[in-house]
Amino acid sequence: MSNETISVGPGRTTALLLVAPSLLMIGFLFLYPFAYSVLSAFVDNGTGDWHVANFIKAVDFYSNDILFTIIIVLLSTVLIGFFAIAIAGYLTLGENRFAVSLLRWLYRWPLFIPFIVSAQLMRTFLAKNGMMNNMLVGSGLMEPLSAVSFLDWRGIVITFVWKQTPFVTLLVAGAMASLDRTTIEAGRNLGASRLRVLIELVVPQVATTLMVGLILSYVVMLSVLSVPLMINAQSPTMLTVDMAWRINSYGDYGIANALGIMSYLFTGIVAWFYLRQSLKEKGAMK
Repeated sequence: MSNETISVGPGRTTALLLVAPSLLMIGFLFLYPFAYSVLSAFVDNGTGDWHVANFIKAVDFYSNDILFTIIIVLLSTVLIGFFAIAIAGYLTLGENRFAVSLLRWLYRWPLFIPFIVSAQLMRTFLAKNGMMNNMLVGSGLMEPLSAVSFLDWRGIVITFVWKQTPFVTLLVAGAMASLDRTTIEAGRNLGASRLRVLIELVVPQVATTLMVGLILSYVVMLSVLSVPLMINAQSPTMLTVDMAWRINSYGDYGIANALGIMSYLFTGIVAWFYLRQSLKEKGAMK
């Protein structure tokens, strides 16, 4: 027994030494800033007393922006889910090999483009004199005087959907590709259309993967600063812009961190709903 104890000790020490740099990085770059943010949102720097004044001011000043953020992120999430199902469904059930190959090659491109570059691309594409309107005017589909700018809430939604749809599609398409083709072929043999097979047979089987992708996209969109900052130069705007404004213009970390905690709560609600559904499904399977 003593020999075993001696032999295990050095192994554990080595393992701890190997893991220590990662733990230190997590603690220094995530846990410490997170704890400091929470404390500064609830503690008065002058007196050290606990209070909720920062949250009251945040709601008073930015209630419209809070609602705007929730609507934008939810709308973008729904559209991402719709397009991800449509693209992944065609990749799985499509019969035109050339179209499937072309779509498989094209849809992944936004994955490799950072959000700040995506925002800059959309600024030149969606502007009043941007590429989109110039193409429509040049093709005769729109009069020059009818051109309007999409650099508002619509531009934010378009950018989020364009950027995040490939990520969710990649997850969903992989899940669809792993399904048993027997069920799909059976539905087709019974006369069901490809759309009906997709909605009634395929999507329910990949719903968990779809939900994971949408939740991850939801969290990412809540944390993006560059897109609303570069595309939507008007009010209301998203909470990330408000947080940056409070810090850079006023040095007010209290209200900025209160807005950040609200974002955590919005994320936590979605995560709780997902975990609750997952536990229900596991309980039903047992």
